[in-house]
Amino acid sequence: LPSDLPVPPIYSKVNPADAPIITIAVTSKTVPLPRVQNLVDTRIAQKISQLPGVGLVSIGGGQRPAVRIQANPKALAAYGMSLEDLRTAIASANVNQAKGSFDGPARASTIDANDQLKSAEEYRNLVVSYENGRPVRLSDVADTLDDAENSRLGAWSNETAAVLVNIQRQPGANVIEVVDSIKKLLPQLQATMPGSVDIALLTDRTTTIRASVRDVKIELALAVALVVMVIFLFLRSASATVIPSVAVPVSLVGTFGVMYLCGFSINNLTLMALTIATGFVVDDAIVMIENVSRYIEGADGSPPMSPMEAALKGSEQIGFTIISLTVSLIAVLIPLLFMGDVVGRLFREFGIVVAGAVLISAFVSLTLTPVLNVKLTRSNHKHSWFYRVTEPFFAGMESGYEKWLNGFLSVRWVAFIIIAVSIGSAALIGLTIQQELAPQEDRNQLRINPTAAEGTSYDYMDGYVEKLTRFVLDSVPELRTAVSNTGRGGSPNSGSVKMNLWDKSLRTRSQEEIAEYITANLPRFSEGRAFVSQEPTIAVNRRSGQPVQFVIQNNDFEKLKAAIPKMEEAARNSGVLQNVDVNLKFNKPELLVKINRLKATQLGVSVQDISQTLQLAYSNLRFGYFMKEGKQYQVMGQVTRVNRDDPDDLKKLYVRTASNELISIDNVITLEESVTPPSLYHYNRYKSATLTATPVAGKTIGDGIETMKEIAAAQLDDTFSTDLSGPSRDFAESSGNTSFAFILALVLIYLVLAAQFESFIDPFIIMFTVPLAICGAFLCLFIFDQTFNIFSQIGMIMLIGLVTKNGILIVEFANQKRLEGLNKFDAVVEASRLRLRPILMTSLAMATGSLPLALSLGQSSSSRMPLGIVIVGGVMFSLVLTLFVVPAMFTYLSRQKKAHAHMEEQMLQAETKSLSV
Repeated sequence: LPSDLPVPPIYSKVNPADAPIITIAVTSKTVPLPRVQNLVDTRIAQKISQLPGVGLVSIGGGQRPAVRIQANPKALAAYGMSLEDLRTAIASANVNQAKGSFDGPARASTIDANDQLKSAEEYRNLVVSYENGRPVRLSDVADTLDDAENSRLGAWSNETAAVLVNIQRQPGANVIEVVDSIKKLLPQLQATMPGSVDIALLTDRTTTIRASVRDVKIELALAVALVVMVIFLFLRSASATVIPSVAVPVSLVGTFGVMYLCGFSINNLTLMALTIATGFVVDDAIVMIENVSRYIEGADGSPPMSPMEAALKGSEQIGFTIISLTVSLIAVLIPLLFMGDVVGRLFREFGIVVAGAVLISAFVSLTLTPVLNVKLTRSNHKHSWFYRVTEPFFAGMESGYEKWLNGFLSVRWVAFIIIAVSIGSAALIGLTIQQELAPQEDRNQLRINPTAAEGTSYDYMDGYVEKLTRFVLDSVPELRTAVSNTGRGGSPNSGSVKMNLWDKSLRTRSQEEIAEYITANLPRFSEGRAFVSQEPTIAVNRRSGQPVQFVIQNNDFEKLKAAIPKMEEAARNSGVLQNVDVNLKFNKPELLVKINRLKATQLGVSVQDISQTLQLAYSNLRFGYFMKEGKQYQVMGQVTRVNRDDPDDLKKLYVRTASNELISIDNVITLEESVTPPSLYHYNRYKSATLTATPVAGKTIGDGIETMKEIAAAQLDDTFSTDLSGPSRDFAESSGNTSFAFILALVLIYLVLAAQFESFIDPFIIMFTVPLAICGAFLCLFIFDQTFNIFSQIGMIMLIGLVTKNGILIVEFANQKRLEGLNKFDAVVEASRLRLRPILMTSLAMATGSLPLALSLGQSSSSRMPLGIVIVGGVMFSLVLTLFVVPAMFTYLSRQKKAHAHMEEQMLQAETKSLSV
């Protein structure tokens, strides 16, 4: 590597896109900041980095100790020295090498020497030259200070200068365990510090993680309670309720085994999957016990059976249906497992957990549920008073439904209108509803991102950041701490003010309202431009800036330069976007040093000498290293501040000619002032500029992207190409992939049902439940003012498998009735009446299992709300219509099942075998 590499290379086992899991502020009112930095470096960072799971400990805003040598060009010239002479003298006077040892016959000694200089005081007395036999010391030609390595960096905790310790975890490490171990260590670290140095915990990312996991656990417990309540209200028997309810803990505990084998953790997505699965895992058990109960009580006028006979008969009859229900739901989850980008990575665990829970529940329903039915149900048992009082209501409901269904079938053509209206309504709402990647969660954190014009000095920018910090401290009562820094990313004209808010339950305003208030007041500060950002709920890179990021590309740099102002102006005037900015700027002041090569050659001055002199004077170059307390620090060199304030200061520099004389560098150069881009950007290897913006209140990232596309179409010609980056790219990719997954789920479930029913017609009838459910889902999103995001998209995909369950129950039993000799009208009416209770029970169980998500009861559950709303709304809306539309479509499309004639013989053989038993 180059010897003058500005920063020594390091190796860290960390994802650079991850935000720090914890930030610590170290402050002192008496100890100088470089000394605080040294304490942090040697006592805190080293100790924390040894903890398991810690990937990187980085220090922000600190002033790392260094010896700074500020040369006086005139004094150097007076003693006949150049800047290069000074650097060489300093480098040769500070050495750190192994010296070997003495190996005597009885004693061995290692050799050491005072060949290192370790402080500014030691450097001041260094002899750098001789003038007329008199030593010239460094103090004669330069100011030597114990200073900071980079004085253009600063950080503050509230209004106190601080050294920030940012800790990132290793990929795969348990963030809760890592943070707990750090917190446990902090008291020990405080004990090692001088009394005037304080250690304070500023940010803890696990606060929202713990709250979110706690919320999901509560939602899971509530979902279990609601599902059991629904079962009891329909079965009205404690013993009968226990039987399907056992499927919940058995299935969920079994799912933990699946998670363990797959290497999954307990996190928001897996717990959310378990919460939703609570309403699914009882479906198969409900269908089983309801069918068995019918035979115990005497189904269809047949004599009552014993629990054993009913279990054999009922499970045999319903087994195929349960397998169909299970396979259909798992089929719609398969596309989730093969999706790419951020959505695939996020929801792969979700899909596997749900599929595992459903698969285990099917096994439980086919094995444990019939056994429990035999063990817990008594023959000729008497029903409770609650059962006897409420049974007339359920019987009346069945008879009433039968009458309504017969009436609807007399005008069954209305089913086509209902389906058409559902498809049209879903399409209309889907095109108008706002879209985004994920709903914004209240994470108790905001950030102000200020920037000033290119060329702004560090001191000016520091004052701007200080004003912003004072503003939020004085006017935001919800503020717990403010952490600010200047010179962020090595740019003196940038900074940040990170606000840690009190917990949501302790505030009267939401995070969004506070952000809007601050945004409205930022124009008061004219020193620069600033915008407020909120940490996205889901992002590949949490440091990727504003949500709308639109890339324009053109190989002609001048055309790109001309198009940027027009794009910026149109975006600012759109009414949809705010805080519009672009990364490619053309306003950085530049001083071009033009070397007169002919004159330089005549005087014997090389271009390398000129360039090196400029570097030594102004670039804050490293002159060497020194070791202190086991750490390596730098010796930095440049000219004094008064000699680098103005371009005319260049005249004070001297270079050595071939005749060993010093001449002013002004003899071989001329100066020219201009402006230039501070950086040039490429995207996919083409010249580019990225416009960034934030949607105004009431608009989403989807609205912002569409607006940018419209502006580009109006402002750019065919030589330009456009693309998306950052959160905008994540949003676009997720939208395209979930649309593909939705279509693939439809195809898969149709093929699975076609294989199970050995028919292409029956699955088609069942699939009419899907548009009804999607219409209900979009309608509920619209009513509750929710956006179409990845959570609601995943809910839409899951609805395909959920709502087809009702159609499967009706069509499968109608086919069985047709095999018994009934015509398709009587068969579907009888099947619908017999399946009414299990359909209502399973649908209500699914809806109530997702109801806690839809209610968004927790502090960090707003992102999960659309998923719950989609499932609850889609299931309940389709429930009402499915009970009428599917039977109507059955009467239109069903054909005589000649291929299933052998099933009747098998059923008769099974019944004979059951009776003999």
